[in-house]
Amino acid sequence: MDFSLSPLALSLQQQLQSFMQRYVLPYNAAWYQAVQDGDFPPPFVEDLKSLARDEGLWNLFLPGLRDDEPGTRLSNLDYAPLAETMGRLHWASEVFNCSAPDTGNMELLHRFATPVQRERWLSPLLEGEIRSAFAMSEPDVASSDPTNLQTTVTRDGDDLVISGRKWFITGAAHPRCKVLIVMAHNADHDPADKTPGARHRSHSMVLVPMDTPGVELVRNIPVVHHHAPEGHCELVFKQVRVSAAEHLLGEWGAGFAMAQARLGPGRVHHCMRTIGQCELALELATERALERRTFGHYLSDYANVQDWIAQSRIEIDQARLLVLRCAWLLDHPEQTTPGEVRAQVAAIKVVAANLQTRVVDRAMQVFGAMGLSPDTPLAHFWTWGRALHLLDGPDEVHLRSVARYEFEKAKKTMGGTAAYFTTPEQMRAEPRIS
Repeated sequence: MDFSLSPLALSLQQQLQSFMQRYVLPYNAAWYQAVQDGDFPPPFVEDLKSLARDEGLWNLFLPGLRDDEPGTRLSNLDYAPLAETMGRLHWASEVFNCSAPDTGNMELLHRFATPVQRERWLSPLLEGEIRSAFAMSEPDVASSDPTNLQTTVTRDGDDLVISGRKWFITGAAHPRCKVLIVMAHNADHDPADKTPGARHRSHSMVLVPMDTPGVELVRNIPVVHHHAPEGHCELVFKQVRVSAAEHLLGEWGAGFAMAQARLGPGRVHHCMRTIGQCELALELATERALERRTFGHYLSDYANVQDWIAQSRIEIDQARLLVLRCAWLLDHPEQTTPGEVRAQVAAIKVVAANLQTRVVDRAMQVFGAMGLSPDTPLAHFWTWGRALHLLDGPDEVHLRSVARYEFEKAKKTMGGTAAYFTTPEQMRAEPRIS
């Protein structure tokens, strides 16, 4: 298992770091000022996007990118450190057309869209002309179990009709968000059907243009009082009608399987961006500890602060290795099993959320009151880290997935640990060599 980057990825990593330092970071304060002034997205973002594309830093996340599509085809492993670099500024990914949820949506369209759907939605997304959102979670049910979803899609002649409510839909408030991928429960599903897998064949995905009659953006929900200009929105679908031929994504009833297919690479992207934010938080805390004095000593002289810095370094490096291993497994399905991949994808989500809240919390403590203010990125990082414990499924669901995998492994080798016991009976038994 080799985590080494390809020569192309190494070159792109150096180029991306230079681009971020030279072009993106100088605009950071201006980005916040523009958002505060209600000018979103700031006009200079389009200039940065054009420059990034000219330099070949565009659509770097899609292993299946075709030769005739804009961007650079990279494996999940090669893209991972690039996502980490972009993650240091939470708005930077858009500059390189690598923002969530567009990345996952483009992957879905790339794999399942019809030629007409590709032309209408995938092409402008790859060109960076529009944005998109993925509408799954709902306010009235535990969306960590997608089979609970209550938003329905009904087949009515040649049309599909969607009714229901979604919330925390990231990106839906972005002015360029033109299409939603809506996951809904098939109205014609028989709840009495107990055949194996029936519950997971009862959902479909539908492409819904934002301007479709009946689509209502109710509100942009702040996350721990942090307001994201691109939105984490509540949406209502009131008898939203679209044509089935043009708007059903993939097959009827295949929504759950398609959502699972979207999950793995997206988790790697999220987790590596988190690691990028944690690296920055550690750098900020370390510099602060070296320059800040209290009670006649620099903060770096105190043992507890030294422990915080060391623990953060160890935990970041551990998390990165786990995420890179997951990326490698996604790139080499022949080397693993679907069960192992699912467990690994679940594990990195838990690790990343815990990492971010721990590392950023320590950094905030080093900064004192300033760490609570908007003067540093730490308060925003902490807010997002806390949200990650719930978004994309709560920690408990992912821990259960990991545990299930471990139990299934144990069942296959049940009794294999017996030789490690030293009961009186075993001590009296004659050794057997097989």
